[in-house]
Amino acid sequence: MAALKAGSRPPWVGFAAAVWVQIASGNAYSFPLYSHTLKSVMGLSQQQLTILGVANDFGENVGILPGIASNKYPPWVVLLVGVLASFFGYGVIWLAVSGTIHNMPYWILWLALVVATNSSAWLATAVLVTNMRNFPLSRGTVAGILKGYVGLSGAVITEVYTMVLKGSASSLLLFFTLGIPVICLVLMYYVRPCTPASEPDPSETTHFLFTQGASVVLAVFLLTTTVLKDNLTLSDTLCYMFIGIMVVLLMAPLAIPVKMTLFPSNKKLNRPAGSSDNLTVTDPLLTQSTSELNVTNPKDGDDYSEVDVLLAVGEGAVKIRKKKRPRRGEDFTFREAVVKADFWLLWLVYFFGVGSGVTVLNNLAQIGVSLGFNDTTTLLSLFSFCNFLGRLGGGVVSEYFVRLKALPRTFFTTVTQVIMVMTYLLYASALDGTLYAATALLGICYGVQFGVMIPTSSELFGLKNFGLIFNFMGLGNPIGALLFSGMLAGYVYDTEEAKQGGSTCMGPDCFRLTFFVLAGVCCLSAILSVILTIRIRPVYQMLYAGGSFRLPQSSGR
Repeated sequence: MAALKAGSRPPWVGFAAAVWVQIASGNAYSFPLYSHTLKSVMGLSQQQLTILGVANDFGENVGILPGIASNKYPPWVVLLVGVLASFFGYGVIWLAVSGTIHNMPYWILWLALVVATNSSAWLATAVLVTNMRNFPLSRGTVAGILKGYVGLSGAVITEVYTMVLKGSASSLLLFFTLGIPVICLVLMYYVRPCTPASEPDPSETTHFLFTQGASVVLAVFLLTTTVLKDNLTLSDTLCYMFIGIMVVLLMAPLAIPVKMTLFPSNKKLNRPAGSSDNLTVTDPLLTQSTSELNVTNPKDGDDYSEVDVLLAVGEGAVKIRKKKRPRRGEDFTFREAVVKADFWLLWLVYFFGVGSGVTVLNNLAQIGVSLGFNDTTTLLSLFSFCNFLGRLGGGVVSEYFVRLKALPRTFFTTVTQVIMVMTYLLYASALDGTLYAATALLGICYGVQFGVMIPTSSELFGLKNFGLIFNFMGLGNPIGALLFSGMLAGYVYDTEEAKQGGSTCMGPDCFRLTFFVLAGVCCLSAILSVILTIRIRPVYQMLYAGGSFRLPQSSGR
């Protein structure tokens, strides 16, 4: 592993770069923008299209390999794999949609979509793991902000799609093929680990509040300009002006390191006790807490550094006793985590909540068309905006209450899943004027699932193997898409379409049964979430005693 110069650069430069990488990693959320063109060009049935939607979700969320790689290689290596996946995967899809290659086999298209959207997993894992470790005392806030920008990426890409690319699906896929790699190659140098603070820094709160405010302004701007674009005829000059403003707002987090450079603080960087100026992570023993070692000849008042202890081991002065199993809140290996009931409860809660939500997202264009809404870009932008609010709010609100009352974050998962039950019933009713309201509610609740699951998994099982653990949790998304979207929604839609005898299913019956099933699924998820919240309450009382996060002794980088 490469040596890290402790305190050599502030983590805010990498955080600002992570915002752009997260926008790029949200490419999978744009499937509804080109799915209709893909269906017509390839002559696909709705069920075939929903199976491609499953490929989209599998690629985006199967992050086991990125999770493992994030523990073995520096972030730039993980980012590079994501760049290559985007280039080759979307390149093949572009060849099919643009007509460059005719009659492309369906299975090749499916595999290409898996590879293309798997770039999201590599890009997001690299920046999320790095920044969660760089800001270990603000996990909920960091997860909320970064995943919020991913949720906002659909609206950002929709803005580019409608105002610059003029609604061309082929141009959008070419942009994914070339644009995403260029963005990430430029920024990968800045995404790197830094020595985290060992104590809360008041300025850190201010910087996060600035970033949150900037992201909200960006979200409101995107929603407003999308509505204007759909209802007014905008000149090309005005469209490019809107894009320019969007780019400036995306660069807002860069103001933090600029301000820190121009107006440096006299306060020295906090660093963990016993750390040296040069911290080289080369031996797994260095990550082992000295509390796990048994010193045979200790003297009162002696203070052993990790290097001293390792030298003593070699000289026989120290005997290593058998490592105890970690307690919840400490660092778990993946094998230690998967045998815990809390691990599977969290997975099931996430699986039911996000798996049902992604079913609606994958079929959002067809849901809108079946109810008489031919232009579905506004629906996608609305979902993206509310998804962003849910992700950002899920992290921020849960962070506030977890510090105030030591309230487990999964309490908010329970609340949102109860709301999701009512939302699915609202979709099923197909009442006039409810489509936008239901889409907005679902977007918020869907986003909260991400904003809560990520910091919760790090708080229960530590940061050391966080990349692998949270990516395994993420498998709930594609598995849910396979069951609820591919096997349920697609089948119900095609069956109703066959009854109508047309080429497009119209009316509320196209998805009504699907919505009833999803409502039942979320009801079960809410019950499991209550059980999980009760079980992990003692963990949060331990971690957040006194209103601030206490880093467990065995939890580290």
